[in-house]
Amino acid sequence: MATISSIPSHIKAWVYSEYGNIEEILKFDPNVAIPDIKDNQVLIKVVAASLNPIDFKRAFGYLKNTDSPLPTVPGYDVAGVVVRVGSEVKRFKVGDEVYGDINEHPLYNPKRIGSLAEYTVAEEKLLAHKPSNLSFIEAAAVPVAIITAYQGLESVEFSASKSILVLGGAGGVGTFVIQLAKHVFGASKVAATASTAKLELLRNLGADSPIDYTKVKFEELPEKFDIVYDAVGEGEKALKAVKEGGKVVAIAPPLGSPPPAPPATLPVDLFLLTSDGAVLEKLQPYLESGKVKVVLDPKSPFPFSHTVEAFAYLKTNRAIGKVVIHQDS
Repeated sequence: MATISSIPSHIKAWVYSEYGNIEEILKFDPNVAIPDIKDNQVLIKVVAASLNPIDFKRAFGYLKNTDSPLPTVPGYDVAGVVVRVGSEVKRFKVGDEVYGDINEHPLYNPKRIGSLAEYTVAEEKLLAHKPSNLSFIEAAAVPVAIITAYQGLESVEFSASKSILVLGGAGGVGTFVIQLAKHVFGASKVAATASTAKLELLRNLGADSPIDYTKVKFEELPEKFDIVYDAVGEGEKALKAVKEGGKVVAIAPPLGSPPPAPPATLPVDLFLLTSDGAVLEKLQPYLESGKVKVVLDPKSPFPFSHTVEAFAYLKTNRAIGKVVIHQDS
């Protein structure tokens, strides 16, 4: 097992020991035992982590039946440096800069020590080498959002010459759906919804038709689309915007009571990502060429010491792109 000798036995982390509102239950703990690695895992010194809605929904207890045991250090997205590698690891060595979503299946037994800690572990197959042109802060913003965007488009067999409407185009997932649809899949037309102040961002990302949802009801537009990618939970309205024979892909509400299943006749694909470093490697050329850009919320990065404040901000639903935490040291 390759390693760096200065790794501590105990680390600083944000931890909760009961379920509830994450701003109330999340506590700073300077003395958490560092996680052990298995043969197929690496230990990562965390430089940056980004927040996702699943973090605060998990903390609220919506995953109770499939969660790992409390206490929990939240955090799925990570960017950092490999400091120890398991005996079966082939693609990474100590000193490599990596990024990824550390939980293969977001709802089932996610790791007890997530990325809001000084160190975390992840299986080799969930990670990729950090694109050379991205900072750690930018890289941490990518994995969950871009994998969700990409796999969601694949799940409805999106392809060149198809049109798409993205609901929630300025959010973490939506910003990547617009760019992947346009620059990777070759969409014939990309429309996307956002509030007035965010329309210019949509245009810059490649949306041909930015729609101001505060002024226009997208479901009443005469134009219909081959695919509607619903990143915000618009449900039935999304179905009204799709062409006959088209499909809606909706990010499955990750937690809590599942919505009633749509009738079999309705073309809704409820989708949940599977973390996969191979997707990140496949999309690396687009990230490194700048064809696909990372969108960070203007308040990002929050320092590690302000993680609770960052969660409170994420829960306002006003964030643009991703909210990222940067280690203070």
